[in-house]
Amino acid sequence: MLLTLDVGNSQIFCGVYDGEELKTTFRRTSSVRASSDEFGAFFRATLRENGVDPGEIDTAGICSVVPDAVRSLQNCFRKYFGFEPFLLQPGVKTGLKIRYRNPLEVGADKIANAIGALSRFPGRNLVIVDFGTATTLCAVSKDREYLGGIITPGVNMSMAALEARTARLPAVEIVRPAAILGRSIVESIQSGLYYGTLASVRFLAAAVAKEHFAAERPLTVGTGGIGRLFKDEDLFDEFVPELPLLGLRRALELSQSDAKRVADSR
Repeated sequence: MLLTLDVGNSQIFCGVYDGEELKTTFRRTSSVRASSDEFGAFFRATLRENGVDPGEIDTAGICSVVPDAVRSLQNCFRKYFGFEPFLLQPGVKTGLKIRYRNPLEVGADKIANAIGALSRFPGRNLVIVDFGTATTLCAVSKDREYLGGIITPGVNMSMAALEARTARLPAVEIVRPAAILGRSIVESIQSGLYYGTLASVRFLAAAVAKEHFAAERPLTVGTGGIGRLFKDEDLFDEFVPELPLLGLRRALELSQSDAKRVADSR
């Protein structure tokens, strides 16, 4: 079985694959740094709680935007699972043509999302919206070109900024307000966070589609935990919460296939 880890600035999103079947998913905070032993204990216990024997995990894939976490995770898998994990990083075969001026600047999570979306929706131009610590949009062509992206503060980051930089505005629960006009401080903040994000993403996705895919309407794909809040807003054509895990699994398959081809040619 394969354990996939999408390491973000706020959470580690984990999924267990048995072949192509996603058996289970779970999350862990990444805001508190952990040692390899702490990761090992967490993974083994959480896998058991989710009905997976840790001894059946024979492969792991990691995509991370938190460099400090990578070494601990690598040591975790060496010590507690007995193998070297796959790391999605520059130089790994992905099948993508990166159109960034400096391709090394594209985050591993964005690469995983792009690979996952192209795998799930082949032959389609794509706008991918990821609701994480930051809210990001990426454009990917059906010819497997990663055209570029947009990065804006995420909903929780915006709320934290309001709380930190104002004297009287509190932190609030992120929910869909009943009405666009709030009738209390809490409702007003919730409305601004929710509808401000909705309006921003809707405008940006339309602008990207017009600028890069005018001849053929792209498929808009949403992912990320908070993205569930917007599922009923006609913002996405498809919502795929496991998108980065799917892309990571596919990147690992491409890497293994490439390694086998090189080995067979010797």
